Amino acid sequence: MPAQAAHPPADLVAARVRDPYPYFAWLRRHAPAHVERRPGRPAVWQVSRYEDVRALLTDSRLSKDPDRVPGYVPGPAGFNRHLVHADPPDHTRLRTLVNTAFVPRRIAMLEPFINAVAHRLLDRVEHHTHVDLIADFAAPLTFRMICAILGVPEHLDTAETRDTLMATIAPEASADPARAERELRRLLDALIADKRSGEGPGGMDLLGALVRAGDESGTISEEELRSTAYLLLLVGHDTTMNLLGNGMLALLRHPAEAARLAAQDAGSRLVTTAVEELLRYDSPVRDATFRCAAAPIGLHGRTIGTGDIVSLLIGSANRDEERFRDADLLDLGRTPNDHLAFGYGLHFCIGAALARLEGAVAFPLLLKRLAAAELAKPADELPWRPARVMRGLAALPLVRR
Repeated sequence: MPAQAAHPPADLVAARVRDPYPYFAWLRRHAPAHVERRPGRPAVWQVSRYEDVRALLTDSRLSKDPDRVPGYVPGPAGFNRHLVHADPPDHTRLRTLVNTAFVPRRIAMLEPFINAVAHRLLDRVEHHTHVDLIADFAAPLTFRMICAILGVPEHLDTAETRDTLMATIAPEASADPARAERELRRLLDALIADKRSGEGPGGMDLLGALVRAGDESGTISEEELRSTAYLLLLVGHDTTMNLLGNGMLALLRHPAEAARLAAQDAGSRLVTTAVEELLRYDSPVRDATFRCAAAPIGLHGRTIGTGDIVSLLIGSANRDEERFRDADLLDLGRTPNDHLAFGYGLHFCIGAALARLEGAVAFPLLLKRLAAAELAKPADELPWRPARVMRGLAALPLVRR
């Protein structure tokens, strides 16, 4: 095993938001357990190899509880008491409450609705020369789906609501992040109050079910209700929006693979493997969500100390040459494809079935209905959103020549 190099090259570090893959490759090769230390802050370890990431995703020595790191706040205040930031038994309690809404057979029932919304969004831009795939399609589609599942009224399904939500995960990109947090808290508290009074839409209405379950059993606090509503809105929207944006960019940069997928009928085997490959190739979740060491962990001759933060680099693991043949090659028929885009183990993404279904509907449809579209600017000039764990485009401008 080669000795750990001290620091990755500055140019690779600087380019991490736009293109993290050269940086990841350097880490896997030279520093598979790389630590960043800053004065007054906890140490942050970056774990980059597939086998290490997968093993640590199920390692009980890693905790999801941010209270174990004094002074560390993993997200906006007042929105952090949810299952992603909880260990058993709290994680088990909270996940059990939301699990039933996301079982694959219930999600599969949404396919006609997803199809209808996707067609309606594309109808709006059918004759436009310029289209932003994020603002015009990926963002409104994914937000409409998670709003339908949660039982959020349609009058709140707006670009303004989405912008308020997204400002909480990239405060440096917001003009007034504190105002966005206050507005989101007011919105969620009002929504919970409406559910408690019996108002709001029918349908799946997961949020209404959570409110009723909590009131009847006392198994979920008000802060946990608000935090869980926030979490589900965020991951149900952001993760799949990133999948659609990152995936379409990959297809536009690989026209032969795009043509291969466009020729398929809905529900074909290649559509299924294509979604998995697009999840692997440019993962919508770049780093696994918060974890810290509850006990010392030895890794590649180094020791991760108790209380240190451990960043499991999903995007790097999914490009590991030791696990995936031709890992930097997009192969829509790749099988097997045991990527880690949705995590692994106890904290496997609860919305995985929804993201997969939206991708299976959207990618073939986009390739057919936007067949004449191409990138409106060079790929290396596209804007990427700065975020702690996600990887997603701020815009994907297309033009019809």
